[in-house]
Amino acid sequence: MASSSTLSLTFTLSSTITSSSSYLPIFTPTLLTKHHIHLFSSKHKHKHNHSLKQRVFSVSSSSSPSLEALIFDCDGVILESEHLHRQAYNDAFTHFNVRVPSSSSSYDDQQPLNWGIHFYDELQNRIGGGKPKMRWYFKEHGWPSSNVFETPPTDDDDRAKLIDTLQDWKTERYKEIIKSGTVEPRPGVLRLMDEAKAAGKKLAVCSAATKSSVILCLENLIGIERFQSLDCFLAGDDVKEKKPDPSIYVTASEKLGVSEKDCLVVEDSVIGLQAATKAGMSCVVTYTSSTAEQDFKDAIAIYPDLSNVRLEDLELLLQNVVAAK
Repeated sequence: MASSSTLSLTFTLSSTITSSSSYLPIFTPTLLTKHHIHLFSSKHKHKHNHSLKQRVFSVSSSSSPSLEALIFDCDGVILESEHLHRQAYNDAFTHFNVRVPSSSSSYDDQQPLNWGIHFYDELQNRIGGGKPKMRWYFKEHGWPSSNVFETPPTDDDDRAKLIDTLQDWKTERYKEIIKSGTVEPRPGVLRLMDEAKAAGKKLAVCSAATKSSVILCLENLIGIERFQSLDCFLAGDDVKEKKPDPSIYVTASEKLGVSEKDCLVVEDSVIGLQAATKAGMSCVVTYTSSTAEQDFKDAIAIYPDLSNVRLEDLELLLQNVVAAK
């Protein structure tokens, strides 16, 4: 029988499966009582048959954290943005006539660079930040010719200049897309932010994207008043290492003056989840179509979106759930 200081919790899996494998499974964590919480397995695939899995957590009533700060990622959490970033990158590649070798071993046969949907999903889930994405791609597939450099750059300075030029233009193009008024925040985000502020919780946004693009997104999607009321705002420019490195979340904890164990992060990808957990923070995941099949085993809850998630749900999760190591 468990001691009074440690309780054993059993988390069971339920799901709503659509009749077509082309649809995403819907996972809705439902709070029953203070000591019974239904969560869903992170191994969700686009298949008709899902095997039920049980996740067991232990709770220490003497050392449970409390929710003092709620930290949101931006891209994928506040807005479903990856298709917009992909469009902006491809527009930049077209604008500068970026041409890559058709094979990594030959520059004789070059073709215009265009990142397809499937490839970009894999790329953005592997590497955080725009410049690291391009640097990795060019190292793997060959440095391109372009209007910036007629022949592929061979030294580090020229390669850095090429990436900086492409990233700067891409960022401006992305801003134009956001300003178009056609982009809306994901369901439940604004309500949850307002609940957190009304309850006196610290509120932060931590994004791997460039500061100027994140500011634009936040001003247009959550509104200038909410943006200015944030207790902490960090972008990729503010730290040396990108996610999955935990630097951005460690820095946020310091700026907020809140212990890592009392912070709860909302992420959409395994890269962000890794950054949060490495920083010693609990993390919930609100996945997107491009991240739905990732392994979120270290998340304390997994949601399709935040439309049915209340602040009290997150408080209860953080207070009572400590994942078994």
